[in-house]
Amino acid sequence: MAVSEQEKQVALNFKAFETKLNDLIDKYAGKWALLRDGSVVEIFDTARDAHIAAWKIFDDERFSVQEISKAPVDLGFYSYAGNTRSP
Repeated sequence: MAVSEQEKQVALNFKAFETKLNDLIDKYAGKWALLRDGSVVEIFDTARDAHIAAWKIFDDERFSVQEISKAPVDLGFYSYAGNTRSP
């Protein structure tokens, strides 16, 4: 089975998020990071706010959203990948 572009994006973003977590945790614990292409695009108070912003910015829906916490959870492709347009 081929890996989709969204799945690649989510994997890339999660790996990058894990490496940046120590820098983010002190300032943004409990908030939500919007990620794309292995970079943190912006920080939000809620997952919903991050998704709404992402849908406005990225029409191809290749993004992911991750909670900033000491125990990041990789929920895989279906967790916070794009293509879930019900805010």
